[in-house]
Amino acid sequence: MTSLQRRLWEAVEPLHAVVYFAPETAAAAKAVGLPGWWMGYFAGRVAPLGPLPEPPVTAMLFGFAPRMVARSLPDAWKYAEPAVVLQSRMDAVEVALGRILPADAPFGELADLLEQAVTGCDYAARPLAAAWSAVARPATPAGRVWLAATVLREHRGDGHVLSAVAAGLRGLDTTLTHIGSGAVTREVIQINRGWSDEDWDESVARLRERGVLDGDLRLTDSGIALRQRIEDETDRLATGPLDALGEDGAAEVLRIAVPLSRRVFDAGAIPLPNPMGAPRP
Repeated sequence: MTSLQRRLWEAVEPLHAVVYFAPETAAAAKAVGLPGWWMGYFAGRVAPLGPLPEPPVTAMLFGFAPRMVARSLPDAWKYAEPAVVLQSRMDAVEVALGRILPADAPFGELADLLEQAVTGCDYAARPLAAAWSAVARPATPAGRVWLAATVLREHRGDGHVLSAVAAGLRGLDTTLTHIGSGAVTREVIQINRGWSDEDWDESVARLRERGVLDGDLRLTDSGIALRQRIEDETDRLATGPLDALGEDGAAEVLRIAVPLSRRVFDAGAIPLPNPMGAPRP
């Protein structure tokens, strides 16, 4: 049975993830001077943390190859300051949400609920979520929805990294357990995360030696149990927002967000499958 924590993520993640695929976001990054899509991605995702170099960004984003991050950071900050990148990104995603979702979408009601959920976040050892939580609240309901959804997803994502590291997995190892479960494919992930074939083979060898993957690169029984422990711990670390919402509040978030997120997928604004492993809720 899918946990309530995961159901909340599945309902809200698409409203955040529009930022990765919307043409408005790519155009905004280009307009402020960032010369490539991936530079816009990395700079935009960590902009609230300031002009960081590659090593801490690789540590936080976890699933990306260091060489891929290094192609964008710290060079991005030569073209645009973090505050400029941040504002342009937030302005662009507001436009994108307005284009994709109906004019009468209940953004205000959902924003209130998601902001209530955010009050339950614990930011210890969660740098991405902490940084996004400090961003000034937008004036528009759509902007508020996106920012709150972003804090919640980075809060869960930071917790997932903590869970995977505690289980003795590196970034690519964790990705391979996801692929081994059948949720995503190598074709979708490898090019989007920058890992070489040699990196891939080394990670496969580590996981096969641990008994996590079988000869067909599927999860073994031990691998399934490991993956479940990581997901259970990720859920446990994501309980705070649900506590803040309460049972009725969580039900309201699902009632409002699920139809909107389905519309995001149905409009083709996010591909399925996708690198986040987000399903159509």
